[in-house]
Amino acid sequence: MLIDANLLLFAADATAPSHERSAAWMEAQLNGERRVGIPWESLTAFVRISTHPRASEHPLKPMQAWSFIEDWLAAPTVWVPGPTEQHADVLGMLIGKYHLGGNLIPDAHLAAMAIEHGLEVCSADTDFARFAEIRWQNPLAG
Repeated sequence: MLIDANLLLFAADATAPSHERSAAWMEAQLNGERRVGIPWESLTAFVRISTHPRASEHPLKPMQAWSFIEDWLAAPTVWVPGPTEQHADVLGMLIGKYHLGGNLIPDAHLAAMAIEHGLEVCSADTDFARFAEIRWQNPLAG
């Protein structure tokens, strides 16, 4: 699995409406049998958003956010997937096929890595449904 930043944010923010569900889901993944891919793109987005006063009612201090990352990376099931040598071709194909730009580029980047590594994207962002080439699930749905 490849985890998007929104699930990290919901799991860490006790004031988020989906916090309990997301935190329980994350805990189960971190203590489960399945490998949990958390790319640097998701980790740095977590720090950027969770520490930004306009994005959060109660922004974290940078090192508070970093302590979440340290805890996640310390879990034995976690690994940090990165782009492969095919990334430029896969990302370019997705951008062209789906006519993507703007805020959809980070989603395309994660989708490309999911394709390259054969991973399922886990995200509350329904924009991932557009990519027929990936498996996507919203663990907070239903």
